[in-house]
Amino acid sequence: MLKTRVITALVLMALLLPSLFYSSQAAWALLVAGFIGIAAWEWGALLAWKATGRIALGISTALLCGGLSLLAPNVIGAGEAFAPAAPWVFSAYGLSAVFWCLAIPFWLKHKWSLQGIGGVLVGAIVLLPTWLAMVQLRGLGAGALLGIFAVVWMADIAAYFSGKAFGKHKLAPSISPGKTREGAIGACVGVVVYGVIIRQIFGLDFMSWAVWIVALVGVTVISIAGDLYESLLKRKAGIKDSSNILPGHGGVLDRIDSLTSTLPVVALVWLIFTRQ
Repeated sequence: MLKTRVITALVLMALLLPSLFYSSQAAWALLVAGFIGIAAWEWGALLAWKATGRIALGISTALLCGGLSLLAPNVIGAGEAFAPAAPWVFSAYGLSAVFWCLAIPFWLKHKWSLQGIGGVLVGAIVLLPTWLAMVQLRGLGAGALLGIFAVVWMADIAAYFSGKAFGKHKLAPSISPGKTREGAIGACVGVVVYGVIIRQIFGLDFMSWAVWIVALVGVTVISIAGDLYESLLKRKAGIKDSSNILPGHGGVLDRIDSLTSTLPVVALVWLIFTRQ
């Protein structure tokens, strides 16, 4: 299993890193659209759809993202100018932020299920802003997007090791038995340390220290919520992984569950502060 995971990770890195650093913004947008299309196909499994419906959902989602990139090149940074703060962009990010910050705590508490057209709409709220944020934030530079990815990775790593070392109290035992409160605290500490170092190195002083720390902790909490949410949906659907398209890792949704919650919120905060 470890060998399979390592090989898959190396293949993904060989595909994504050159694209992240060397492809055009338009090409990156289409590549991410393909990945989000796969995630939408996996979302169909969470809805207990048959193969035909899942394929249709995946293709239509990829085409929608691709169409948006062609219709609004300036918004994604692929046109003559980079103008990310379109009204519909704020609407997409705002809806995502409301969903993750206000709706998800109740969803996790009551353990609701995905059903019918509502499940499709929820999938759109989860996946489409993720595509948009992954494209727009890359417009700031490949290093900037990679640094934001690293926040989520740091949260996962710190949570794992602090949970292993100190974990005694379960965070959400009926959803994800392996997660502990000590792990969540460790994730917050790890991300704050990472954020302080990055701020000092790159001079990220567009917000005060107090707001910076609060934002880092908030992003960490939201990333944990994204992880728990997908775990809940998989339990409801009776599946272990969203798919087996990534050997040893499960599916695309399994790899981006925390990113679906964090990236749109980070993009929203970025747009708000850069417009001031």
